Amino acid sequence: MDQIINDVDIAICGAGPVGQTLALLLHQQGFKADRIALFDGKTAEQAEQDARSIALSYGSRQILESAKAWPIKVTAISEIHVSRRGHFGRSLMRASDYDLPALGYVARYGDIIHPLQQAITQSGITITRPHTITAIDEMPDHVRLSLRPADSMDTQAISHISAGIVIQAEGGTFCDQQQRTQHHDYQQTALIAHVNTDAQIAGRAFERFTEQGPLALLPQEDGYALVWCVRPEQASHLLALDDAAFRQALQTAFGNRLGNVIKTSARLSYPLGLNAQAQATARTVAIGNAAQTLHPVAGQGLNLGLRDSLVLARTLARTLAQHTKDSAAMTDPAAALQAYLAERQADRKLTIRITDSMARAFASSPDGSFNQALLGLGLGALDLIKPAKKMLAEQMMYGWR
Repeated sequence: MDQIINDVDIAICGAGPVGQTLALLLHQQGFKADRIALFDGKTAEQAEQDARSIALSYGSRQILESAKAWPIKVTAISEIHVSRRGHFGRSLMRASDYDLPALGYVARYGDIIHPLQQAITQSGITITRPHTITAIDEMPDHVRLSLRPADSMDTQAISHISAGIVIQAEGGTFCDQQQRTQHHDYQQTALIAHVNTDAQIAGRAFERFTEQGPLALLPQEDGYALVWCVRPEQASHLLALDDAAFRQALQTAFGNRLGNVIKTSARLSYPLGLNAQAQATARTVAIGNAAQTLHPVAGQGLNLGLRDSLVLARTLARTLAQHTKDSAAMTDPAAALQAYLAERQADRKLTIRITDSMARAFASSPDGSFNQALLGLGLGALDLIKPAKKMLAEQMMYGWR
């Protein structure tokens, strides 16, 4: 187990992809490794064994490359096919239209974490794990963190460190979070699984909107990562089906564009909601999922969080006095954190608005309604209006950073 660090400039709570990327970018900006501390409730082994599928945009690849945490084991997305079940109209985006090798990538969480943890080890930055943060107490000149081993309830085991700035990068899931200023329960549950079909189209991802929510099939390894958003009662029904019945239900919902669904893995589920609030105090700030939890439509959650990391590292390096990179003394961190919030405002608002609007609009009316027909036609119109399509694609790939 890593040794507890005392008196650091920057403490990052949460050593997932967003927290580790931030630490690496700060180190590259000149902050000393022994002045940065990372804390996480999972062991390194637990993090690397996490098999959840994650969508990475091309812009996120660029950020991970700058953090020296690329290449990773991924499946490239060269095309994205967007359609509306039961209606005419579709949109097709191709990487070749933008002179890119890929629009994005699909990777397992553990495969993203592995090169990040290797880069952290090489940098000399310490991750204290598995530890739980039990209290964050902000003082005028520092923040005091209380923490204890994650597998212990012994109050005598609690340790303390002081930091100039504390960054909350551990967001959790929608159902476990405290309510923030932007909050909406979509009354949808995401079912996730790995799916195989008998007519796979290499590199093509599908986002298919149904009356209950989006159904995504993302190319991954020998098949597809499935994210199927449905109402909670339908989720319970689908989870209870045997494999053959579930394959048939998925076939009916998605159609035959990939031939027959021939195999599915075990199914997992989680509730969906929007929970967002841009917040900072004089010495603390939240980023990534700790600042905004989004609907998974268009796969923007982690990508937005990685952009948070990039901009925060750049802002701290630019705004804080140069000598603070070599000293525990911080000069006016509140100005740096407020500058960060201001710089991230446009990208956060636009990404939240896009994902929230898509999640609500495509599940707000009964299937077969006039409004749903208009939405289907809108997808077709998007292909015809090239500037609008280009703007949407660039926002999804890069955001504002």
